[in-house]
Amino acid sequence: MRTNPATGIYSGYYRLVESYRNHLDRVCHRTILNAGYLDGLSTDQLNLIQKILTAKVANYDKPLFELPYTDDTTVIRYVDEFYQRMVAEKRIDILVEKKGEKALRRGKDLQMIDLNSIRNKDVREIGSEWLSYQAMCQLRIAPFLDSLGWGEDQIRLALTHIISRAVYPASELETTRWIRENSAVCEITGFDTGQVTKDRLYAISKKLYAEKEALEQYLSVRTNELFDIQDKIILYDLTNTYFEGRKQGSKLAKYGRSKEKRSDSKLVVLGLVINPEGFIKYSSILEGNMADSKTLEGMINKLRINTSSSARKALIVIDAGIASDENLKMMLENGYDYLCVSRSSLKRYNIEAGAATVSVTDNREQKIELCRVKSGNNTDYCLKVESHSKELKERSMNEQFRSRFEAGLQKIVDSLTKKGGVKQVDKVNMRIGRLKQKYPSIQRYFDIVTEVHDQPETKWKKKVTEPGNAKKQIVTAVKWAVKEGVDINARSGVYFLRTSLQAKTEENIWQFYNTIRDIEATFRTLKSDLDLRPIYHQKDENTMAHLHLGLLAYWLVNTVRHQLKQDGIHSGWREIVRTMNTQKAVTTLAQNNHEEVIMIRRCSEPNQQVRRLYDVLKFKYAPFVKRKSVVHKSELENCQFIEKQHFRSD
Repeated sequence: MRTNPATGIYSGYYRLVESYRNHLDRVCHRTILNAGYLDGLSTDQLNLIQKILTAKVANYDKPLFELPYTDDTTVIRYVDEFYQRMVAEKRIDILVEKKGEKALRRGKDLQMIDLNSIRNKDVREIGSEWLSYQAMCQLRIAPFLDSLGWGEDQIRLALTHIISRAVYPASELETTRWIRENSAVCEITGFDTGQVTKDRLYAISKKLYAEKEALEQYLSVRTNELFDIQDKIILYDLTNTYFEGRKQGSKLAKYGRSKEKRSDSKLVVLGLVINPEGFIKYSSILEGNMADSKTLEGMINKLRINTSSSARKALIVIDAGIASDENLKMMLENGYDYLCVSRSSLKRYNIEAGAATVSVTDNREQKIELCRVKSGNNTDYCLKVESHSKELKERSMNEQFRSRFEAGLQKIVDSLTKKGGVKQVDKVNMRIGRLKQKYPSIQRYFDIVTEVHDQPETKWKKKVTEPGNAKKQIVTAVKWAVKEGVDINARSGVYFLRTSLQAKTEENIWQFYNTIRDIEATFRTLKSDLDLRPIYHQKDENTMAHLHLGLLAYWLVNTVRHQLKQDGIHSGWREIVRTMNTQKAVTTLAQNNHEEVIMIRRCSEPNQQVRRLYDVLKFKYAPFVKRKSVVHKSELENCQFIEKQHFRSD
């Protein structure tokens, strides 16, 4: 300890010292490097610098030696600086080649090998797993679980399961087989492959779900800090997924309106709050018959604690199904602004004084026209949106539904003249009602009139009309026409945005609303890439753990994709996994002339596409470069993965 002359502060002056024994067997020390004042470095960083320098000096002639891993750029910078100083000042004895001098080159390991004995064994996928593991290191999930009191084996198994869900989404039984037979994920996480079972995976999923609130809050803040996100805009929406099986006795699985058109299956609802960067802020798992508009209040109550500590007033973007007047009022009372599609199409509105039509383009470069309008006593900012492409699409749909609706009516008319056809008034009205129910957006534009007459007496049998009983009536004709003054396509391509924001331009409001597509992309990733549908679990606790595991895997996926998007790489997660799976881990075995078997475990070189992904993410190319062992042939004769004939002597 001494006073730093540059700062005047009493602090530590560091030296790198080598310990050795002299000829009298006494422990002595010699100074290798005067490192100087290292203010600002933590004890862990100092120890790591020492360990890496010691490893580099001890293995200077083996550049492929696996050094202690760190992603701390400060530590790496100091290690490089100190090592170069030791070499330049000749503090360590290193054999340096000179030009024209025939010297021993570094990295050489020369042995005589029987080429016929070379075999490759235990080839496993490692690229996607290694990419995912480094993303997990960015999120620092392992240190967080450690702070919760988790054991080391539990943390390693949790990381293994989350990475497996991201790379190979499947059931716990299939995941176990994949880990044991196809993947090198356990080599990366350090968990014993032989200890992986479906029951252990079930158990760790439930344990992760027990920490759901803490994990969500931590990851919400961690991603904000990692990528400098301020949560100015928040998106909220719901989706549902269906179950395979009867799910008897379940409190979670209910029949409801399925977004996958699976009305035959019970559902569970997943509500998500995300930011425009795609990171989840809060999630909720709800009963399958939960109405969209009834879920917002619970989300509002928990949203603030799951976001960053910023006091900035956030804008919540929601879909029309959630945007009831009660919900909009509640958001304002809780200190949030809102933006949504108006639940009802404005029938009477006026263009605001001085408002001009503004033209913008969507993500497909199609023209959109925006104009600010005023409707009645509504004080909200209302924006009329007209899309020509949407108009063409809706016109086509209207014509299709109209033709089907009228074809259905004609089928009813044809039945009136057929022998045995449906003619009774109540049954005809029932058929018309069902047809209206099937085409609700079209039937409201039509007037339908039925002509009713008494059922005529037949030639062979006269109907006897008893006193007090009226004759049975039948429908003889059905006529329909579009209502007068109604244009079916009048509102095609037109919808209205409603927001509590006032001092914003039309372009700003349109850009804010377009962020709703990010949550749609999140749902697609969860359902398709991470295989959240369908659900096969029969117990509610397993269902919730399954969904939560998928959300944790999504955090990993979005951490990777968010960084790639910054460099213009917009590939989907399945495509990223396919690309990364070209990198393998392989064990090569060969017999040398000393009757020894050399086993080398190493990762294949990443191809150009894989290397680009690593470079953009600033990730290491491989978890290890080479692992080598040499044993006598007799020691391997009983080993199940080596055939004796490969190493027999001729």
